[in-house]
Amino acid sequence: MRVAVTGCCHGELDKIYETLALAERRGGGPADLLLCCGDFQAVRNEADLRCMAVPPKYRHMQTFYRYYSGEKKAPVLTIFIGGNHEASNHLQELPYGGWVAPNIYYLGHYECPPYDQNSVRSVYHVRNIEVFKLKQLKQPIDIFLSHDWPRSIYHYGNKKQLLQTKSFFRQEVENNTLGSPAASELLHHLKPTYWFSAHLHVKFAAFMKHQANDGQLPKVTKFLALDKCLPHRDFLQIIEVEHDSNAPDCLEYDLEWLSVLKATNSLVNVSRGLWNMPENNGLHAKWDYSATEEAMKEILEEMNHDLKVPCNFSVTAICYDPNKPQKHMELVHRISPQTTEFCAQLGLTDINNRIQQVIEESSLRGDYDDEVDSNGSGEEPSEYNTDNSVLSSSINPEEIMLDDDDEGEDSITGLPGDVSTPSVEPSLDHHPSDFSTSFSDIRILPDSMVVSSDDTMNSTNELEKSSENQESEEGKNVNERSIKRLSDETGNGNHLQKKIKRRNQAIYSAEDDSNVE
Repeated sequence: MRVAVTGCCHGELDKIYETLALAERRGGGPADLLLCCGDFQAVRNEADLRCMAVPPKYRHMQTFYRYYSGEKKAPVLTIFIGGNHEASNHLQELPYGGWVAPNIYYLGHYECPPYDQNSVRSVYHVRNIEVFKLKQLKQPIDIFLSHDWPRSIYHYGNKKQLLQTKSFFRQEVENNTLGSPAASELLHHLKPTYWFSAHLHVKFAAFMKHQANDGQLPKVTKFLALDKCLPHRDFLQIIEVEHDSNAPDCLEYDLEWLSVLKATNSLVNVSRGLWNMPENNGLHAKWDYSATEEAMKEILEEMNHDLKVPCNFSVTAICYDPNKPQKHMELVHRISPQTTEFCAQLGLTDINNRIQQVIEESSLRGDYDDEVDSNGSGEEPSEYNTDNSVLSSSINPEEIMLDDDDEGEDSITGLPGDVSTPSVEPSLDHHPSDFSTSFSDIRILPDSMVVSSDDTMNSTNELEKSSENQESEEGKNVNERSIKRLSDETGNGNHLQKKIKRRNQAIYSAEDDSNVE
């Protein structure tokens, strides 16, 4: 199974699919699946643009709306997670995940519009309940996606080269504050075979060997972060993964995850109050919400023994029309039929519907601010020790520099999304399809997105060596395991405060611009 992985998409769907098409023409066959690690920017119209946590000059329609309207269709099944540059109001219609366009599926998160300067950022924070739910999973996970990196993962790859490429990470790396502590906790707890991230706009490979338990051989995680979709950047990687050839050619719900969702449904809260997740500390009657065989059997019966994800995409908002721009389009809190159907089938709380009920009830009593966050955000972060919603670590100085006219190659993405790109094809390097070499640079890109032809990253070489040692211990390659599920975690909440802005400005005005890309 050929799985393509991309870093920060930033709305450049046309260019990513163009790259995949060229990769197919150059050999190896078509990709079976595309995984996007956040900053997808599923923008449907002008109102969606106002819900992105970026300055107005970086809000561009790009090309997603063409897939939303049906003008175009994704040529490969595309699955993505949220980041910190999203049309958050759109994604909040699908708190449990769902189709944002035909053949494009979102792995969910929640809050609700309208947003102000604070809530437009708090909407993408990692919530404690999300970490709690994921930690209930017991079955092996093959692929885990997160927007931000797990904290400390840089110690397991070529840290020296990383700091040569991104010198402004040095202080955070030395202080061990770069990355998401919640992601790090999940990495150590879940021990997935693969972990893919984006956010920091640099390609970085790592190989992490976990501590062995109960005399078993230690599990390993192969980590790969990719760059953003820009020319001369390592934003795309294709890997070969063994899979069950008899499995249905469609998306299916994971039975264990459905059981966890139902078991934790009582923990859903749309108030602004703080609370802690259940722990085995004598204060909670129940703290284990992991799936039982009986619970999974009940879920299977409720689903009529059919776990196939229905292709029930529906348009919920007016699509952008370049011939009839609507700069003052009203921002409306919408409830997606996909979410309503999913919740009804499993008996889950429709979060958006519940928030709307609380708003209406509170408005009648005149105490709306006391019941729900006045900014419209549901489920505030608690004091659970994995919450990182108020941390300012992992600040990427260039993360909002998507198409600044003063930044050289970045200005290329300032062009309208429907502008055609040159069809001149670059020279290609051949790479074997095995996983160890698949972490090397992919160079089969269209002329508009060609990647530099420098040598493979040293971190890749180190990963290969470590991988070979580990595989000799286990007696087989870990990539021979089949994909069980795709899990997700949204990006770390980064507050772009004034002191951070000054830091960014200093970097961009530095005489040595080797780190400015």
